[in-house]
Amino acid sequence: MKDMQYTRPSGQQAELARGYDIVLCGVGGQGVLSVAAIIAQAAVSEGREVCQSEVHGMAQRGGAVLAHLRIAQGAVHSCLVPGGCADMILSLEPLESLRYTDMLAPGGILITAEEAFVNIPNYPEMETVYAAIAAFSGSRRVPALRLAQEAGSPRAVNMVLVGAAAKQLPLKTESLENAIRERFASRGEKTAAMNLAAFSNGRNLP
Repeated sequence: MKDMQYTRPSGQQAELARGYDIVLCGVGGQGVLSVAAIIAQAAVSEGREVCQSEVHGMAQRGGAVLAHLRIAQGAVHSCLVPGGCADMILSLEPLESLRYTDMLAPGGILITAEEAFVNIPNYPEMETVYAAIAAFSGSRRVPALRLAQEAGSPRAVNMVLVGAAAKQLPLKTESLENAIRERFASRGEKTAAMNLAAFSNGRNLP
Protein backbone atom coordinates (compact mmCIF):
# COMPACT_ATOMS: atom_id res chain seq x y z
CA MET A 1 0.00 0.00 0.00
CA LYS A 2 1.24 3.47 -0.83
CA ASP A 3 -0.21 6.69 0.58
CA MET A 4 0.26 10.07 -1.04
CA GLN A 5 -0.96 13.26 0.58
CA TYR A 6 -1.31 16.56 -1.25
CA THR A 7 -1.81 19.75 0.74
CA ARG A 8 -2.60 23.35 -0.04
CA PRO A 9 0.22 25.89 0.28
CA SER A 10 0.78 27.01 3.86
CA GLY A 11 -1.13 30.11 4.90
CA GLN A 12 -4.32 29.20 3.05
CA GLN A 13 -7.14 28.46 5.46
CA ALA A 14 -10.52 26.89 4.84
CA GLU A 15 -13.29 25.65 7.03
CA LEU A 16 -13.41 21.91 7.57
CA ALA A 17 -16.24 20.62 5.42
CA ARG A 18 -17.55 17.24 4.39
CA GLY A 19 -15.41 15.91 1.58
CA TYR A 20 -15.97 13.75 -1.47
CA ASP A 21 -14.77 10.14 -1.36
CA ILE A 22 -13.98 8.07 -4.45
CA VAL A 23 -13.05 4.41 -4.85
CA LEU A 24 -11.26 3.78 -8.16
CA CYS A 25 -10.68 0.29 -9.46
CA GLY A 26 -9.78 -1.84 -12.44
CA VAL A 27 -6.93 -4.10 -13.44
CA GLY A 28 -3.25 -3.55 -14.14
CA GLY A 29 -2.53 -1.82 -17.41
CA GLN A 30 -5.82 0.10 -17.61
CA GLY A 31 -4.52 3.35 -16.15
CA VAL A 32 -6.46 3.42 -12.88
CA LEU A 33 -3.69 5.28 -11.08
CA SER A 34 -3.49 7.87 -13.85
CA VAL A 35 -7.19 8.56 -13.31
CA ALA A 36 -6.59 9.01 -9.59
CA ALA A 37 -3.60 11.30 -10.21
CA ILE A 38 -5.52 13.53 -12.61
CA ILE A 39 -8.51 13.95 -10.30
CA ALA A 40 -6.14 14.59 -7.39
CA GLN A 41 -4.19 17.22 -9.32
CA ALA A 42 -7.39 18.96 -10.39
CA ALA A 43 -8.52 19.10 -6.77
CA VAL A 44 -5.17 20.44 -5.57
CA SER A 45 -5.30 23.17 -8.22
CA GLU A 46 -8.58 24.34 -6.67
CA GLY A 47 -7.03 24.51 -3.21
CA ARG A 48 -8.51 21.29 -1.88
CA GLU A 49 -6.89 18.83 0.47
CA VAL A 50 -6.44 15.44 -1.18
CA CYS A 51 -5.30 12.12 0.21
CA GLN A 52 -4.81 9.01 -1.92
CA SER A 53 -4.11 5.43 -0.98
CA GLU A 54 -3.30 2.63 -3.43
CA VAL A 55 -3.35 -1.14 -3.31
CA HIS A 56 -2.37 -2.79 -6.56
CA GLY A 57 -1.08 -5.97 -8.15
CA MET A 58 0.63 -4.43 -11.15
CA ALA A 59 3.69 -6.65 -11.11
CA GLN A 60 1.62 -8.84 -13.41
CA ARG A 61 -0.56 -7.20 -16.02
CA GLY A 62 -4.19 -7.89 -15.18
CA GLY A 63 -3.80 -7.82 -11.40
CA ALA A 64 -6.40 -5.94 -9.38
CA VAL A 65 -5.83 -2.22 -8.85
CA LEU A 66 -7.64 -0.24 -6.16
CA ALA A 67 -7.21 3.39 -5.14
CA HIS A 68 -8.95 5.44 -2.47
CA LEU A 69 -9.17 9.17 -3.16
CA ARG A 70 -10.50 11.65 -0.61
CA ILE A 71 -11.11 15.31 -1.43
CA ALA A 72 -11.98 17.92 1.19
CA GLN A 73 -11.88 21.62 1.94
CA GLY A 74 -10.13 20.96 5.24
CA ALA A 75 -7.74 18.40 6.66
CA VAL A 76 -8.03 14.76 5.58
CA HIS A 77 -7.13 12.56 8.54
CA SER A 78 -7.15 9.18 6.79
CA CYS A 79 -6.46 8.21 3.20
CA LEU A 80 -8.80 5.21 3.37
CA VAL A 81 -12.48 5.62 2.48
CA PRO A 82 -14.56 4.02 5.25
CA GLY A 83 -16.95 1.26 4.27
CA GLY A 84 -20.35 2.57 3.22
CA CYS A 85 -19.02 6.10 2.71
CA ALA A 86 -17.86 6.30 -0.92
CA ASP A 87 -19.67 8.96 -2.92
CA MET A 88 -18.49 7.31 -6.12
CA ILE A 89 -17.07 4.05 -7.39
CA LEU A 90 -15.24 4.75 -10.64
CA SER A 91 -14.22 1.54 -12.37
CA LEU A 92 -12.45 0.73 -15.61
CA GLU A 93 -13.79 -2.83 -15.55
CA PRO A 94 -17.38 -3.93 -14.80
CA LEU A 95 -16.74 -6.97 -12.62
CA GLU A 96 -14.15 -5.07 -10.59
CA SER A 97 -16.77 -2.41 -9.82
CA LEU A 98 -18.90 -5.04 -8.07
CA ARG A 99 -16.09 -6.09 -5.74
CA TYR A 100 -16.34 -2.81 -3.82
CA THR A 101 -20.04 -2.01 -3.72
CA ASP A 102 -20.07 -2.45 0.07
CA MET A 103 -18.03 0.75 0.18
CA LEU A 104 -20.70 2.79 -1.62
CA ALA A 105 -22.65 5.29 0.48
CA PRO A 106 -26.46 5.39 0.32
CA GLY A 107 -27.22 7.44 -2.75
CA GLY A 108 -23.68 6.96 -4.05
CA ILE A 109 -22.80 6.66 -7.73
CA LEU A 110 -21.28 3.69 -9.55
CA ILE A 111 -19.71 4.48 -12.93
CA THR A 112 -17.99 1.75 -14.89
CA ALA A 113 -16.67 1.00 -18.35
CA GLU A 114 -18.89 -1.65 -19.89
CA GLU A 115 -16.07 -3.62 -21.54
CA ALA A 116 -14.78 -6.67 -19.70
CA PHE A 117 -11.14 -7.46 -19.06
CA VAL A 118 -11.38 -11.24 -18.81
CA ASN A 119 -8.47 -12.17 -16.55
CA ILE A 120 -9.98 -15.14 -14.70
CA PRO A 121 -11.16 -18.49 -16.11
CA ASN A 122 -14.62 -18.33 -14.51
CA TYR A 123 -15.53 -14.78 -15.51
CA PRO A 124 -19.34 -14.48 -15.22
CA GLU A 125 -21.66 -13.97 -18.17
CA MET A 126 -21.83 -10.30 -19.04
CA GLU A 127 -25.61 -10.23 -18.70
CA THR A 128 -25.19 -11.33 -15.07
CA VAL A 129 -22.57 -8.65 -14.41
CA TYR A 130 -24.65 -5.93 -16.06
CA ALA A 131 -27.76 -6.94 -14.10
CA ALA A 132 -25.84 -6.72 -10.83
CA ILE A 133 -24.58 -3.25 -11.75
CA ALA A 134 -28.07 -2.11 -12.77
CA ALA A 135 -29.37 -3.09 -9.32
CA PHE A 136 -27.70 0.06 -8.00
CA SER A 137 -29.94 3.02 -8.73
CA GLY A 138 -26.98 5.35 -9.12
CA SER A 139 -25.13 3.16 -11.60
CA ARG A 140 -24.00 3.96 -15.12
CA ARG A 141 -22.28 1.85 -17.75
CA VAL A 142 -20.07 3.74 -20.18
CA PRO A 143 -19.18 2.54 -23.72
CA ALA A 144 -15.65 3.61 -22.95
CA LEU A 145 -13.78 1.68 -25.62
CA ARG A 146 -15.94 3.03 -28.44
CA LEU A 147 -15.59 6.60 -27.16
CA ALA A 148 -11.83 6.19 -26.75
CA GLN A 149 -11.50 4.87 -30.30
CA GLU A 150 -13.53 7.81 -31.58
CA ALA A 151 -11.04 10.12 -29.81
CA GLY A 152 -8.14 8.42 -31.54
CA SER A 153 -6.86 5.61 -29.32
CA PRO A 154 -8.30 2.64 -27.39
CA ARG A 155 -5.70 3.41 -24.71
CA ALA A 156 -7.68 6.52 -23.76
CA VAL A 157 -10.45 4.52 -22.07
CA ASN A 158 -9.35 5.86 -18.69
CA MET A 159 -9.76 9.47 -19.82
CA VAL A 160 -13.26 8.65 -21.07
CA LEU A 161 -14.06 7.51 -17.53
CA VAL A 162 -12.70 10.75 -16.06
CA GLY A 163 -15.04 12.58 -18.41
CA ALA A 164 -18.00 10.38 -17.49
CA ALA A 165 -17.40 11.17 -13.82
CA ALA A 166 -16.74 14.88 -14.34
CA LYS A 167 -20.31 16.14 -13.91
CA GLN A 168 -20.58 14.38 -10.56
CA LEU A 169 -17.21 15.44 -9.17
CA PRO A 170 -17.01 18.60 -7.02
CA LEU A 171 -14.45 20.03 -9.44
CA LYS A 172 -14.43 22.41 -12.38
CA THR A 173 -14.20 20.97 -15.87
CA GLU A 174 -11.33 23.35 -16.60
CA SER A 175 -9.35 21.99 -13.65
CA LEU A 176 -9.69 18.43 -14.92
CA GLU A 177 -8.75 19.47 -18.45
CA ASN A 178 -5.67 21.31 -17.20
CA ALA A 179 -4.63 18.27 -15.17
CA ILE A 180 -4.94 16.10 -18.29
CA ARG A 181 -2.83 18.57 -20.29
CA GLU A 182 -0.14 18.52 -17.61
CA ARG A 183 -0.22 14.74 -17.34
CA PHE A 184 0.39 14.20 -21.05
CA ALA A 185 2.39 17.31 -21.95
CA SER A 186 5.67 15.39 -22.05
CA ARG A 187 4.23 13.01 -24.66
CA GLY A 188 3.50 15.74 -27.14
CA GLU A 189 0.62 17.96 -28.17
CA LYS A 190 -1.08 15.25 -30.25
CA THR A 191 -1.27 12.82 -27.33
CA ALA A 192 -2.55 15.51 -24.97
CA ALA A 193 -5.22 16.53 -27.50
CA MET A 194 -6.32 12.93 -27.98
CA ASN A 195 -6.73 12.39 -24.25
CA LEU A 196 -8.66 15.65 -23.93
CA ALA A 197 -10.94 14.49 -26.73
CA ALA A 198 -11.55 11.20 -24.88
CA PHE A 199 -12.38 13.19 -21.73
CA SER A 200 -14.81 15.33 -23.72
CA ASN A 201 -16.49 12.26 -25.24
CA GLY A 202 -17.08 10.83 -21.78
CA ARG A 203 -18.31 14.10 -20.33
CA ASN A 204 -20.75 14.69 -23.18
CA LEU A 205 -22.53 11.37 -22.82
CA PRO A 206 -26.29 12.04 -22.48
